[in-house]
Amino acid sequence: MPRLPTLDTLICEFDTALRTLAARATSARAHPDAHVEETELDDAQRRHAAGLMRVNHCGEICAQALYQGQALTARDPAMRDALRRAAHEEVEHLAWTERRIHELGGHTSLFNPLWYAGSLAIGVTAGLVGDRWNLGFLAETERQVGAHLAGHLRQLPPQDAKSRAIVEQMHLDETQHAELADQLGAAPLPVPVRTLMGAASKVMTTLAYRF
Repeated sequence: MPRLPTLDTLICEFDTALRTLAARATSARAHPDAHVEETELDDAQRRHAAGLMRVNHCGEICAQALYQGQALTARDPAMRDALRRAAHEEVEHLAWTERRIHELGGHTSLFNPLWYAGSLAIGVTAGLVGDRWNLGFLAETERQVGAHLAGHLRQLPPQDAKSRAIVEQMHLDETQHAELADQLGAAPLPVPVRTLMGAASKVMTTLAYRF
């Protein structure tokens, strides 16, 4: 049976949600673009780069909610710890992408509360199904995120070295998260589930790029 969260745990998780959505995230690690010089971008390039970084920031909002929901219902304490460690790195990604969005003159997604709520529900459900499937969902999520980030590296303006430095480090971190899930015993997800995840991700990324 999954571990039922205590009232104190629920209060802490609610606080986490508020901080994720309303507070400015901070990073223990140096921002990957800290020593990269800003380059000249025209208005179209800045809007495009800001849109891509907004998608990445939105993805990290979803990741926080997913990890939170999965950790709430995970059975194995070691797995809960692994999920929380990964979530901590995702907070750093939030800080990196948020600052870069503002540097580019953009804004974070207006739909972030909606993405967070939906992802939290999915994470709780994944945890209830069982730890191996929970890990499988985590691994597949990180693989799909990694594919999106690789695509963004191809789409970003070539001269936007600051955004590229951030996305490159995020891609490395997400790849490590997927590998960790596999090492912990992730079960491969059925093809229909992976397809549905990809379709949902497409909706999110399309809306987040514009809004």
